[in-house]
Amino acid sequence: QHGMGQNDDGRCNRPCGNCRFTLPYPSHKRYQGLKTKQKAIFLIAKTKTGRKMVSSQRYRMILSAAIAFVFNLLYAVYHCVLGILNLSFWFIAMCAFYGILAIMRFSAVLCERNRQKSPDHDTEWFVMKLSGLLLVVLGIVLATVNYISLSQNIATQHEEIIMITIATYTFYKITMAIVKAVRQHKNSSPLLRTIRNISYAEVAASIMTLQRSMLVSFGTMSTGNIHFMNAATGAAVCLLILILGLSMIIKSKRKEHETWQNQNL
Repeated sequence: QHGMGQNDDGRCNRPCGNCRFTLPYPSHKRYQGLKTKQKAIFLIAKTKTGRKMVSSQRYRMILSAAIAFVFNLLYAVYHCVLGILNLSFWFIAMCAFYGILAIMRFSAVLCERNRQKSPDHDTEWFVMKLSGLLLVVLGIVLATVNYISLSQNIATQHEEIIMITIATYTFYKITMAIVKAVRQHKNSSPLLRTIRNISYAEVAASIMTLQRSMLVSFGTMSTGNIHFMNAATGAAVCLLILILGLSMIIKSKRKEHETWQNQNL
């Protein structure tokens, strides 16, 4: 049961204490007058997992990290197989890139699972430090991928419809990253901050890949200009990822130092 009673329209008279929003209740006019979004919320909130998804921002972020982990792992295996079959260092480097993303996200999901059993912020700071180190490695791996792509002129050319679809999805990821950054900038959780930084790194790498493919598919620029644009964007993306990683390491180190000082007072 949610809320405190119902009115004539079948809605809760008070917001639900568990879910922190007003749930429409079924009645003889079950969905009459409800918007599509409200109907979707009602259907999702009928289950325990659905209520968590609707009411808990943290749960949604952990769930999205878990789903992204699965895709990162599949991509890593895919590029690993191609690298072995084709004896390609570029595919092996891409395997390392997606593998590092998968490791970081898996550590975040595992940390959250352990936190539910025994809350411990120290573990979250450790995950932040570990992910920071892995982001530094990721930046180096991405720089290697960019160097190989430039030296061997590796760029995937797509047809117009496919390229537009890829661009749309990439801009969707950019938009979602910005929205999360705005909505969650006041959230001080080290784990959620870590998950956001991992997403920023992945989005930045997607922009680099998108630009390379678009210049090959649609570009009328000269080969020299394309080479310069890809090199400049690749360097900026790698630098951003390195900065994200170093900032996470520094923050976790400061927290360790503060904890050590408090223990020795």
